[in-house]
Amino acid sequence: MGEGGSGNWSYADYLQLHELLELQGDDRNINSDEMHFIIVHQTFELWFKQVIRELSEARNILGGDHVPEDDIPRAVDHLGRTTEIFRLMANQWTVLETLTPQGFLAFRDGLGSASGFESFQMREFEILLGLDNDDRIGGMDPLSSFRRMAEGDERSATILARLEDAMSQPSLYESMMNWVERTPIMGSSYGSKGDAENVRAYIETHLEAHRAVCEEAAERSAGWGAGDPSKMAARMAAAHDGAISFLMPEGEVSRARAGLLFIESYRELPLLTWPRTLIDAIVELEESMVKWRHSHARMVERIMGRRIGTGGTSGVDYLDATSQYRIFKDLWGVRTILVKPEKRPALKNAEFYGYTAES
Repeated sequence: MGEGGSGNWSYADYLQLHELLELQGDDRNINSDEMHFIIVHQTFELWFKQVIRELSEARNILGGDHVPEDDIPRAVDHLGRTTEIFRLMANQWTVLETLTPQGFLAFRDGLGSASGFESFQMREFEILLGLDNDDRIGGMDPLSSFRRMAEGDERSATILARLEDAMSQPSLYESMMNWVERTPIMGSSYGSKGDAENVRAYIETHLEAHRAVCEEAAERSAGWGAGDPSKMAARMAAAHDGAISFLMPEGEVSRARAGLLFIESYRELPLLTWPRTLIDAIVELEESMVKWRHSHARMVERIMGRRIGTGGTSGVDYLDATSQYRIFKDLWGVRTILVKPEKRPALKNAEFYGYTAES
């Protein structure tokens, strides 16, 4: 049925159930354990397809040079749905955990080298999100195995081209940070006259407040007799150095990170309602992905212990390492350098953000 069209469909025809239900290996006389294994993974791949669609639309919304405010709620909706999909998939591992170790071993050899590592849709949504190759385990090239498979195989070559196209486009992370970079800070608009000076003044004021907070924390801990006072002072000094490096990498203000800091620091401002909601949605999405990866590792450990994976990976150790992946690092990092509301820089141009004493 084409877009906007209609048809006299039956339920089975609309969902293409006849074709779908012929894809579980009945023709190979598989047992119920193996059918269960196949159905769970097929379901994951169907959800991956939806994840790619949702993330692509969110990325496209944020990727414009100008993003209308009323488009942000749509992006939030796409992100929220993706989060719920990952939560559902995390729970889906519990279904697979009904498979016993012996039940899995009965058909494991039949998998050959087939591995979830070869899921091209998972690689695509990782690329789409913005997972950097340098952050992958061992700096792994996510396309290397697909390049090998593409040699002499037309279908694999098509998949490789699809992944290479995804690599060539801006990621959700890049699009989001470009959008955040244009955040008005203390009423100063991106690219306006004097904007660089205004943003730098805001950052320097915040860093001064952060330094004072760190020094106060070091003094308090010394008063409590918490170990060596010099060690606490050194930790607090290192924390402040980290704040400087975060906001002023190589001595230059990062306007995108300054925008994140401003949004997180002044969340109550009416004009920032949707920006902070979108940032929360992305953080929640990444958290749901981390939990999904963690649940995957625990399921594998429960069923197959610490065997080498079918694709040659280290199995559980590899899966545990992937649960450490963080894509939206700046959204997590900015939380480390926040100060209490009463310590933050005094808000300038409050009326610009729709804020009044009555707000």
